[in-house]
Amino acid sequence: MTAELEHVTVVFAGQSESWAKWIDHQVRAAGRPTTLVRWNPLRRPPADESLIDLLSPPGRLLLVIDDWYERMGQVRFDAWAHVLRRVLSPYRERIAAVSITARPLPEAVIALAPVELRGLRPEVARSRVLECAGIPAPGTLIDLRRGPRFPDDPPEVWLAPRRNRRFIGRTELLAKVHSAYSTAGRDGAAMALLGPGGFGKSQLALEYVHRFAGEYDIVWWINAAQRVTARQQFADLAPELDLRDAGDLSATIKAVRQELGRTQRPWLLVLDGARDPEQVRDLIPDGRGHVLVTTHRSEWGAHADTIAVPAFERGESVAFVRRRAPRLTEVQAGRLAEAVEDMPLLLDQMAAWLDLNPTASVDEYIRDIQVGKPDRFGVMASGEYPESFEVAWAKLINTLRDGAEPAWQLLNLLVCFSHDMVPVRLLQTARHADLPHELAELVAEPSSWNTALRKLSEITSMRIEYEQSPRLDTQTVGTLRMHRLFHRYVRSVQAPADAERHSAAARKVLVSADPRDSSSAGNWARYAELIPHLEPSGALTSADDDVRDLVLNCIEYLRMRGEYHDGWWLARQVVEHWREAFGDTDRLVLVAVHQLANMLRRLGRYSEAEDVGREILQRLDGGGDARPIEVIRAKDGLGGTLMALGRYTEARALFEEAAASAAAQLGGENVPRTLSIRSNLAVALGLQGHYTESLALHRKIFEARVELLGGKSAATLNSALRTAWMLRLLGQYREALAIQGHNSRVHSQVLDRSHGQTVLAEHNLALCARRVGDLQFAHIMMRGVREKLIRRRGALHPDTLMVSCDFATLLRQMDRIPQARELAELTARQYADQLGDTHPYAIGARDNVATIMRDMGEIRGALELSQRSTREMEERVGREHPWAIGCAKNEVAALDAVGETDAAAERGRDAADRAARTLGDGHILTISLRAGLALDLAELGQHAEADELHRDAVERLTMLLGPDHEHTRHILERERPYWDFEPQPI
Repeated sequence: MTAELEHVTVVFAGQSESWAKWIDHQVRAAGRPTTLVRWNPLRRPPADESLIDLLSPPGRLLLVIDDWYERMGQVRFDAWAHVLRRVLSPYRERIAAVSITARPLPEAVIALAPVELRGLRPEVARSRVLECAGIPAPGTLIDLRRGPRFPDDPPEVWLAPRRNRRFIGRTELLAKVHSAYSTAGRDGAAMALLGPGGFGKSQLALEYVHRFAGEYDIVWWINAAQRVTARQQFADLAPELDLRDAGDLSATIKAVRQELGRTQRPWLLVLDGARDPEQVRDLIPDGRGHVLVTTHRSEWGAHADTIAVPAFERGESVAFVRRRAPRLTEVQAGRLAEAVEDMPLLLDQMAAWLDLNPTASVDEYIRDIQVGKPDRFGVMASGEYPESFEVAWAKLINTLRDGAEPAWQLLNLLVCFSHDMVPVRLLQTARHADLPHELAELVAEPSSWNTALRKLSEITSMRIEYEQSPRLDTQTVGTLRMHRLFHRYVRSVQAPADAERHSAAARKVLVSADPRDSSSAGNWARYAELIPHLEPSGALTSADDDVRDLVLNCIEYLRMRGEYHDGWWLARQVVEHWREAFGDTDRLVLVAVHQLANMLRRLGRYSEAEDVGREILQRLDGGGDARPIEVIRAKDGLGGTLMALGRYTEARALFEEAAASAAAQLGGENVPRTLSIRSNLAVALGLQGHYTESLALHRKIFEARVELLGGKSAATLNSALRTAWMLRLLGQYREALAIQGHNSRVHSQVLDRSHGQTVLAEHNLALCARRVGDLQFAHIMMRGVREKLIRRRGALHPDTLMVSCDFATLLRQMDRIPQARELAELTARQYADQLGDTHPYAIGARDNVATIMRDMGEIRGALELSQRSTREMEERVGREHPWAIGCAKNEVAALDAVGETDAAAERGRDAADRAARTLGDGHILTISLRAGLALDLAELGQHAEADELHRDAVERLTMLLGPDHEHTRHILERERPYWDFEPQPI
């Protein structure tokens, strides 16, 4: 064998790239040099030289044959066939071919004697490739798992619609997308296919997915038009990546993003039909991998590289139409394309119509499209679409109405659901009584049902996917997608009576599909499936109580999953509709308003939540027929909002009223609903500074929940967390750490590491660790919690601000002063912006800044800020509150720093007396205030009292914390004590 014959040139068309790369790898693994050549016969003239140029490298030419010949048009193909016959004869010994198409090969291609590779095992396909390349069978086997994956093998993780076998053209666009990703390599890239509706963006993305699937181990397709659906479908990737669903949807999404960010496996994520980038931005992983977006929104240019998707080129239009309707001549196909401006969606639908009506005159049809008026075909012109489009759709609908009545009736029902994911499975399993009579009979017979769906797909270009039927004996249609333009058009031309009849049926189907339990994780996928259909079916404005219950269950699902923004939007919609229709005190209106306030509060929009809560409570108090549970729920909800707003006395009063009513109405203090309200009351007591009372109540609730719900329910775990929190605030650090360490571990086991309550448990564990002196562990934990919250909730979420405030004071204690000041000042500003300048949290956060300023030598500025904080905190929460006393403690230190020792001693004595009355002589705040007073008295020459106070402080701290604790050592060394403000979770 000569050296020339050892070389192999692999020639392929663009859509065969994954096969070409696999073939190239097998030849090289067998020890032969190769060259990969991408060849586009549509861009080359049919001449002998074009093929001979491919033979210029030495050795053998291996052609990868797909179905490109179908895209050429007869005249061009005949010209190429002639060239192929002329070149094949003299070079036959150097040319071999493999076929990767399942379509029949024309005679000119058969002359190449291509070897079929599809449907073979990888090892058999490899043997055939090596034989075609003139390479003797190797003596040893190689590991076919190395190198590119065999293209007939699907990626390890795969979710994408079936390939469109009618796809044609778009060669340069596909090459552009692939080239952009190839240039990015493993650094990751996001591309957006941008263009108007009906231009084939989704089909282009789908072709890319199938054409280049061999280059990825993970391919995941998401229908991104609806935010709720998109987020659930992204979260559905979790089990495929061996991840647990965290319960909180945002947490599961974050876990998937992190896994995609760190995996070495190549992945492709498709967001099809995306609208506002902000709605799905958190579904785009950072780092490696490829993201492909299809959208008509130009805003995506700020988030991804964009590739404009225009209408077909005329040659593509002609080739597409003639493949779809072979009876058309090239001239007729060109005229048809001109009539609808080369719009792929219309070309597909019109060619389908012509193919299904073989006796119809092509020329007359084209003339109707070009010059006809919609009213000629029973449709009023809407002005929203070009008249040629409306004529085409009118003829299509008339064909269905006149010649395929079941399909026409079915279409009328389908457009009452969301176009993105028509719920075919729900219709198949619907009760017959829920469907119009003619459709009930259709659904009952699987063959008729599938026939009607296929007819719709053929005529309207709806995409259908098949799946195994429940009986495993037949294939049935599983999913169906309708283009939004066509969906909107059909809705616009429906007769009002038909629209209402079919919308009512759609609502019945949705009600029957409601699991009626949004708290169960097993039902979450179903609720995510139902929500997109609420608005198009008319469920949001329905007067039917069953439909309204469905809507409320969907809102509760959104709350359970942490989807507060979507929950707020949906709750607001129904409150507006239902109030007008049913009145303010209607039972379901009250539930919807309660959920609206709930969502606003969780979004940090407390003032709006208060307005909603006060309005509904006033309406209930004014109406004589309000049920007790509605008043209880309203007081509980408003109390939670008032706590967030810093109005703790009002909140406590509401909780006490609600708890007393709940105990009387629901059957005792220890039923779950009453325990929940009493838990809120215990939180309010803690926020008022009544730590001992709050701890006692939390402990009683914890014991009741253990007996009632078990030790591992989320409610029981929350009670344990609150108990440990109060113990820490009371200075019982060791007991708090012991409880919280166990509580945090169980949270991770039961609710997952990313669940919101687990994050709160980890935060308290970090605070407990800090208080016992384990600063390094506290730093690692709290930093991780803060990063997690920023990614999940954003920097301004109440939980994020709380942790940021605590993290700043921890950084100060660790002598990272510049970092501490930057974060403390930022958090104080954010609290003031969000809650108001005089909210206790804004005041306390500013007091932390004053302490850091004193450390940095800015003693005058620190004193001014500290005095302001003390004054404002006393005004907001009262002089006896621990927060006001703590601010006074820092003011004492600031007074001493500027040399005002007399004022410091006076202020310190008053604060110590208040602390003893509020928290007791043994509380660490009281002890440290007396230790500070001892320093001031000693400086003033009052040594006897100073020594007694110092000795008592050391004894108490040694008993409370141990001789080696940092606080004990500081007091022994007569260092000035300080106080940190810590926000409490609401």
